[in-house]
Amino acid sequence: MRSPRQSGRLQVVPVLLVALGLSRSAASWDEVDGPPPPAPPAVVARDAEGRVTVRATRVREPVIIDGVLDDPVYHEVEAIAGFVQQEPHEGAPATEKTEVWMLFDSDNVYVSARCWDSHPERMVGNEMRRDHQSLSRNENFGVAFDTFHDRRNSFMFHVNLLGGLTDALAVDERNVNKDWNTIWNARTGRFDSGWTVEMAIPFKSLRFRTGDQQIWGVNFRRIVQWKNEVSYLTPIPASYDLRGLVKVSSAANLVGLEPASARNLEIKPYGITTMRTDRIAEPAIENDLGADAGFDVKYGLTRSLVADVTVNTDFAQVEDDELQVNLTRFDIQFPEKREFFLEGQGVFAFGNAGFGGGGGGGSGGPPSNTPVLFFSRRIGISDYGEVPIRAGARVTGKIGSYTLGALNIHTDGLEGTGIEPTGFSVFRLKRDIFRKSQVGMILTHRSQSVVSDGSNQAFGVDASFGLSDSLVVGGYYAATHTPELSGGEEVSYRGIFDYNADLYGARVSHTLVGENFNPEIGFLRREDFRETVGKFRLSRRRPGGVEWIRKVSLEPGIEYVADTLGRLESRQAQMTFRMEIENGDEWSVDYEKNFEFLPEPFEIAPGVILPVDEYRFDNVRLAYRLGPQRKVSGRVSAELGGFYGGTRREIGYEGRIETSPRLGIEPNVSVNRVSLPEGDFTATLLGGRITFNMSPRMSLSALVQYASLDSEVLTNVRLRWEYLPGSDFFVVYSDGRTTALDDPLFLQSRSFAVKLTRLVRF
Repeated sequence: MRSPRQSGRLQVVPVLLVALGLSRSAASWDEVDGPPPPAPPAVVARDAEGRVTVRATRVREPVIIDGVLDDPVYHEVEAIAGFVQQEPHEGAPATEKTEVWMLFDSDNVYVSARCWDSHPERMVGNEMRRDHQSLSRNENFGVAFDTFHDRRNSFMFHVNLLGGLTDALAVDERNVNKDWNTIWNARTGRFDSGWTVEMAIPFKSLRFRTGDQQIWGVNFRRIVQWKNEVSYLTPIPASYDLRGLVKVSSAANLVGLEPASARNLEIKPYGITTMRTDRIAEPAIENDLGADAGFDVKYGLTRSLVADVTVNTDFAQVEDDELQVNLTRFDIQFPEKREFFLEGQGVFAFGNAGFGGGGGGGSGGPPSNTPVLFFSRRIGISDYGEVPIRAGARVTGKIGSYTLGALNIHTDGLEGTGIEPTGFSVFRLKRDIFRKSQVGMILTHRSQSVVSDGSNQAFGVDASFGLSDSLVVGGYYAATHTPELSGGEEVSYRGIFDYNADLYGARVSHTLVGENFNPEIGFLRREDFRETVGKFRLSRRRPGGVEWIRKVSLEPGIEYVADTLGRLESRQAQMTFRMEIENGDEWSVDYEKNFEFLPEPFEIAPGVILPVDEYRFDNVRLAYRLGPQRKVSGRVSAELGGFYGGTRREIGYEGRIETSPRLGIEPNVSVNRVSLPEGDFTATLLGGRITFNMSPRMSLSALVQYASLDSEVLTNVRLRWEYLPGSDFFVVYSDGRTTALDDPLFLQSRSFAVKLTRLVRF
């Protein structure tokens, strides 16, 4: 548990900010750009500049959420219409009509839509899993709420034709947390000329300024997948692609909402039973039974500031990581999947890591070397497996123009591993300035350092300045302190210029990471380096008037990495040609010219060790992405070229085979044949996920993976049933086997868990 001193630190921060006068109530109309609110019974107003103001209508009785627009209110209240295309003809009226109703009562905001379609038999609907990326590749309707009306941050909710749900948080119009989940309800239906959707989003699921009269930002998006058309209520530049909902600086104004004052308290206990086998542990474990319980608490300190407490946290329901082929000498950064760490994740983002892809950058480009000062997977996960999280607390939210994040977590030790009980603390503060700019700082503390007997701290300041809708410049400066690492090399900094328009793009950045820079609650892919990157993009729509080609892009780039003494370690010159086709397909050709210096021997595969040397090699990558309207969709790729003094050939496929809207098969195949003077090897990765959706809130999935270099086969089977909004029942089976022994599928570990959670809202 937290000590009194630690508890006080978390509670004092918001109190101090309020005392300094940083709290602010709802915005007045004098602060708003756009046409005046429409006079009843009108619900929408537009001005000559294309700006929109929408008025929400209070309903006398709660809307029945069944996907059928038969409530009397749909006849009594005018619909919002007049959507504008983003794709394929930016700024033109949408070809398929969309009607939207914005309604509310004391507890919920309701968003309903009738999506007319000239060819309903061609509508695409093949995914029901919550938060799956394929939902945006179906017929889809979404809404974004800028609840603080700061033109920067938003809550987003999407529903596809089959009722599949997605919710997400967007921070600074760039960082999007698609794994964030909250409590809301939606249903869809069909009629002869299209489909309908009804959403009910509780005010308790949102964060907003104090005050009875609210002014929010709002935008709606409609995707007509069969004709590859995307439209919005307000104009959105084509350069934003499907990310257009995050651009709340272009959203409409929403007036008229009057949420009731209510206590915002949630308690979510869990109970779990497990059975574990681990034959490689010392001593070995065989069918060991266990049971545990814990709980999370969420309390709204204000309407915009939330405190979370977790006790004896368990993550048995989390799906296994997807294996990746890594033929570099650097670590892979796997994504966070644990629910407690997902909420508020964007608040802790530091150093402009979420800058958009203004410079293009081929899909086969290298992963980012930019340090991450706070990476939540450093908490509760180690090389020895899970580390128990005993207790923790977090405060996140907005106070006026300030965004605050404070986190304190305590973990147990693992006997016999050297891992001791550890405390993790993070404090993040950002200040909005001007219209689209911000400055901020971050502090992290780890009570037990990984590399010394003392503790580890990191400190950083960052800034980003939105000079226009397309141009952002920014950077950061950070330093760390570890007792056994000292000197002036414990620093890192970065500067970046990012221009991202529809037809042109450029991104130039310079990053330094000192030899002793050591953020132990972060992620550092590469150490002791200076990196300069330049990526550029030139695009044209329908070149030569060819209607079946939507867009072509030419994307050159160069990356130059040296150590801090100036010794060149990596250099990559890249040229990518990309073509987007009107039917939703896309293909690309990518050429890379590489230089790599290995400062020490590198075991790239078992028994294959590359010596210290300089290596120069070229390679070509071809890729074709099949659109989601096809029965077999996904990305097919092939690569051929040199590789560390030898050759490398790779073929891969990652996609989906549609059997029915409820049953999907997602294969993942990657085969690398590498021939080197030091030896030949083949790195094969075979994976497949089979998912059967009983409903949008109940699914059974199985993930099976095989990695030849590690000689392992991993299986994960998971049943998830959200029997009430926010309350889940899980049954999870996992096992790990090795193919390196005489027994071709020797069982190394196995686990079976049954977990029940129950959300109670007050």
